[in-house]
Amino acid sequence: MTPLISVSKLSKSFPGVRALHEVQFELMAGEVHALMGENGAGKSTLMKILAGVYTRDSGEILHDNQPVAFTSPREAQARGIGIIHQELQLMNHLTVAQNMFIGREPRGRLGLFLDEDRLNAQARDILAHMHVNLDPRTVVGTLTVASQQMVEIAKALSFDSRVLIMDEPTSALNDAEIAELFRIIRKLKDRGVGIIYISHKMDELKQISDRVTVLRDGEYVATVTTADTSVQAIIGMMVGRTLADVARYPGPARQGDIALEVKHLNAGPLVRDVSFTLRKGEILGFAGLMGAGRTEVARAVFGADPVESGDIFVKGAKAPIRKPSDAVARSIGYLSEDRKRFGLATGMDVESNIVMSNLGKFLSLKLFLRRTQIRKAASHFISLLAIRTPSTTQPVRLLSGGNQQKIVIAKWLERNCDVLFFDEPTRGIDVGAKSEIYKLLRALAQQGKAIVMISSELPEILSMSDRIVVMCEGRITGELSASEATQERIMHLATQRESLKTV
Repeated sequence: MTPLISVSKLSKSFPGVRALHEVQFELMAGEVHALMGENGAGKSTLMKILAGVYTRDSGEILHDNQPVAFTSPREAQARGIGIIHQELQLMNHLTVAQNMFIGREPRGRLGLFLDEDRLNAQARDILAHMHVNLDPRTVVGTLTVASQQMVEIAKALSFDSRVLIMDEPTSALNDAEIAELFRIIRKLKDRGVGIIYISHKMDELKQISDRVTVLRDGEYVATVTTADTSVQAIIGMMVGRTLADVARYPGPARQGDIALEVKHLNAGPLVRDVSFTLRKGEILGFAGLMGAGRTEVARAVFGADPVESGDIFVKGAKAPIRKPSDAVARSIGYLSEDRKRFGLATGMDVESNIVMSNLGKFLSLKLFLRRTQIRKAASHFISLLAIRTPSTTQPVRLLSGGNQQKIVIAKWLERNCDVLFFDEPTRGIDVGAKSEIYKLLRALAQQGKAIVMISSELPEILSMSDRIVVMCEGRITGELSASEATQERIMHLATQRESLKTV
């Protein structure tokens, strides 16, 4: 049987970085082929070459047994290769249908005006084929992230794609939405579509993939049959070592005084009468389904969103926080779930991003940057967090997602904040980097830092938290200690519509 895609001895380098070296890969029709590897292993680079975003330096790509060399995404799309990027590529001010057919809109008889009726009808047919209940006239910016993900898939299918590349497609989806996505993927398989699936979630790979190819440090490691290979074996190939499962966090030996107290906080529809306490040396987990209000609580406390009413106390003293600089001045740091939008200046270099939150420390006469000290500080955190970068002056946009996340963490560690909000700290990060971040969070708690960890991954919440606060529709519905928390109890509280307990 001839593969849809066959890659051999593919290499690609960027300034200072060898992204791929003689990599091989194969995709069959009607197959879900998972591509695995740590951040920086070369997965996204390989996919962008297949999708025409990058051009290769050397090697061969066969499509239907014919050599191809795509120089643009349009060329790849014309040959039936679609890609759904980890960061959604939609225009929020346009409708679902307009996003799906941007640049290919049907026109009327004279070719002068768009035929909106045909446009919406074509979009409706594709969405119906996917069993997705979306009105094609809906403005994309009003949709949930999960619905936007479905629009991205529909857009790719509108090109009649025979090869569909999915890069972390479930990173922002809840369990029900993931189940719906998997149903669509299986339907595509039955139609003979070949799917390349990139994810760091091992349980997903076991459910949906047929084969797994592993890359490490830009090189091919192996291709295995998913059903015949254990998760630990795949992880071992990815990181070059065996990682033990994350053990339940025992908690610091002694928790200190209250570092942060929030009383009856109201801030928009997703923060209603929220109250909680956080102690020094504690990791407080925030759990809940998408739209529960966890991120909104963090943003309100940090001053990123306006507060309607309620009080915030830092170390026992009332702290009016109206803007992020007020929070930073009180030693509160916030690591956003959207690192590229809120956490990084991607056009700037690594060292500038790391010292950004504490720039005054590196000024001479309040005017001149002390570059030697900046480089020294950046080098310290690059070593501490094992950030993979060729130099401190590398532009952040050229680094992998996991390394970008580590730079955001380094930024707040440099500030030496006493209270830290970690919002989805391991989203889009491989198992090796996750293990490092877990160790870091535990070390920070041991040092007396007070940590709020927001996560959609229940095993992560259960393994890392001293206490767990659960939210539903903007309200806290319960609190569980580490000893009494289970996935079932958390999900029960996460689906309660009325507050059961004041924290």
